[in-house]
Amino acid sequence: MKKIYITAGLLLSLMTGYSQNKNTEKADKMFQSYQYVGAVEEYLKLAQNKKGDGYVYKQLADSYYNVFNMEEASKWYAKAVETKQDAETFYRYAQTLRTLGKYPDANKQMDKFASMSPNDQRAKDHKANPNYIPSLTNKDKLFDVKDTKINSKDQADFGAVLANDNTLYFVSSRNTGKKTDKWIDQPYLDIYQSTRSEDGTLSEPKAVGDLNTPFHDGPITISADGNTIYFARDSHSEGSYEKDKKNKVKLGQQGLYKATKVDGKWTNVQALPINSTKYSVSNPSLSKDGKVLYFASNMPGGLGETDIWKISIGNNNYGKPENLGNKINTSGRESFPNITDDNVLYFASSGRQGFGGLDIFKIDLNANDEVINLGKPVNTEKDDFSFSLNTSKNVGYFSSNRSGKDNIYQAIPVCGVEAIAVVKDKKTGKVLADAKVAILDSKQNVIATKQSNASGEVAYKVECDTEYILQASKEDYDPSTSNVTKTKSGKVTINLELEPVEVVITDKEVLLSPIYFEYNKSNITAQGATELDKLVKVLNKNPQMKIFVKAHTDTKGGADYNLKLSDQRAQATVQYVISKGISKDRISGKGFGFTELKVNCKECTEEQDAQNRRSEFLIVK
Repeated sequence: MKKIYITAGLLLSLMTGYSQNKNTEKADKMFQSYQYVGAVEEYLKLAQNKKGDGYVYKQLADSYYNVFNMEEASKWYAKAVETKQDAETFYRYAQTLRTLGKYPDANKQMDKFASMSPNDQRAKDHKANPNYIPSLTNKDKLFDVKDTKINSKDQADFGAVLANDNTLYFVSSRNTGKKTDKWIDQPYLDIYQSTRSEDGTLSEPKAVGDLNTPFHDGPITISADGNTIYFARDSHSEGSYEKDKKNKVKLGQQGLYKATKVDGKWTNVQALPINSTKYSVSNPSLSKDGKVLYFASNMPGGLGETDIWKISIGNNNYGKPENLGNKINTSGRESFPNITDDNVLYFASSGRQGFGGLDIFKIDLNANDEVINLGKPVNTEKDDFSFSLNTSKNVGYFSSNRSGKDNIYQAIPVCGVEAIAVVKDKKTGKVLADAKVAILDSKQNVIATKQSNASGEVAYKVECDTEYILQASKEDYDPSTSNVTKTKSGKVTINLELEPVEVVITDKEVLLSPIYFEYNKSNITAQGATELDKLVKVLNKNPQMKIFVKAHTDTKGGADYNLKLSDQRAQATVQYVISKGISKDRISGKGFGFTELKVNCKECTEEQDAQNRRSEFLIVK
């Protein structure tokens, strides 16, 4: 790609469309509209009628993957890779196997991936360290992540940098009144600013008119005193571009520019001498003393598609660009550098071992340290990038497309406490290995889930002065829950005793433990899957039984919103059970919001809210 300034999508290769035909048209439409169970049915028909091929097998695997049925996903990925597939299919198959704990099998698929793409950095890293996922997942939590509430509804927002005067600068394509970039069919980017209050809230963003042009502007970096700004700008603004006649677009390069603040206005815009019509330079970050400027570029002499570089700055003089070398740069993409006041460099990379897409990494340039993955919750399987940290205010910002588009999130450094759960059989007192232990926040949102080791233990790094909930579950046992109280530091040991139970079936319903969902979401969690698997067993043992799922919420939030959310959760529950082989005519569901409260209260306690947030599994036959 010649452009490296736009959202994370433009830092990745353009996605190739998959092959479709008339046979797969119905299934493909369902797949694209997230009707994964229906898609499975249609793809299975093709496979069973001998109309299946590598594409159908791959789509089947992806469909099962999206309804949390990793066993079936693994089965169809196995068939898919017996046909001609690209390297990425082997890569996802390996990821699926890892979720099933089949690390040796996953490594075999990674071996094939590496043989197909030996020069891919992921292949090289695999060969050097094939078992990185467990250590990456279990690493200490470094930051707490929160929404910033300044993201636009449909447009991209990223590149947030907090200046010392509490002005937050970022770039956004929210200005739909301007031209559209035909290359990506999105509005051009503008630079925006918002004021951060002492409690961390941000004012309504407004465009920085002094710096914006009809074309792309941003991201930015700003000096410690707030009077000098460096920013990226599209060369279209200077009439410099190449014509792509096939796509009917004008391809420009990104360059870096400098402006100074005079009487509250940005003026005296100057192009840096490192700009070129042959390559792009973007994503600037200025050192605390203003003497070094870091940036990303695809200029000659790099190691990958885009690398991180730096130049020295004197009195309006600029040194020669210097590549940061292979300790930081890879054969993949490195971009969005941010240098902190204490000389720690944060950057995004697709060429290092991570959870998927772009991950955010850091390295202390003061020491002979290695590059560190920031881990969860900053990094996800999506693109996570553009991390900046204001050390004096102890707050950071980064961007991610985990919600489906580029949004800005807040990152707060956390101190750590180790919470250790010990899972035991309540009747015998024996420790239980391979039990699932989930850690939840005080609102019962699942943060992570691990399995107990041979000693029945699971350890979580948690924040200081914060309450958590530990929830243990194991097949043929009733789940157990215990609170982790606030503590300053050190270790906290919690005993979780599981009592062996059978599922209770009355003449009216099947009684299960609460089905937990993530806050404001309807996707099935690992804990929810464990409980619903019990329902699947009951239905398999009682082939004439039919179930109606009723999903309820508490009274917090609007009636329409809760009704919609509860219905989404009911349908997600139904879809999960069907995906496990239960006929769709044996289970249905509906959301009731808070129209049928179990506890009718005006100012409900948390316990009362919990009773109202429930799923019921009524026996209709």
